[in-house]
Amino acid sequence: MADIRGFRDAVGRWAAGGSGGAAGELAGRLGLRTAVLLEGPSDLAAVEALAAWGGRDLVAEGVCVMSIGGAMSVGRYAGLLGPPGLGLRLAGLCDEGERRFYDRALERAGAPRQGFFVCVADLEDELVRALGPARVEEIIRAEGDARAWQTFQRQPAQHGRSRHQQLRRFLGTKKGRKIRYGRLLVEALGRGETLAPLDDLLASL
Repeated sequence: MADIRGFRDAVGRWAAGGSGGAAGELAGRLGLRTAVLLEGPSDLAAVEALAAWGGRDLVAEGVCVMSIGGAMSVGRYAGLLGPPGLGLRLAGLCDEGERRFYDRALERAGAPRQGFFVCVADLEDELVRALGPARVEEIIRAEGDARAWQTFQRQPAQHGRSRHQQLRRFLGTKKGRKIRYGRLLVEALGRGETLAPLDDLLASL
């Protein structure tokens, strides 16, 4: 039975210079029609959590969510998965500061821009804005990271920054923290609360 992890691994090997045969075969067996390109694993975790929270099975819908390892890789993945390669529809998220990389990559791949949505700074910024700093701090305390958060706030580089800015930076200061909190913060969203770029992305799929 083909699984989405096998497809992601096959695409990763293809992107590193290997053959695309396995990726193409798995795409067919899985019935994939759309590839969602995300910069890193924290974005992937957040998108998957929001989809699950909404009761959606993206793979069953023919959608593969891919972590591409940074904005500079978007051209490579757009070429492999989009019109020049497997011919999948492309969608995704990008940060405002890296939008130009995506625009150029999609133009080269002959893929429309409509399926891509922009985070003002990054996904962590969007999550803190959606929940508010007080609720994010509650989650940090519940996860046992209160001492680490307090130590971080005392660092000279954080003096003069808003609580929102401090929280955004804190979420990305330790390996694995962005992934864990990306999922936790999405799961903390209440009914009726919106996370515009992610909500718009999922609505487009």
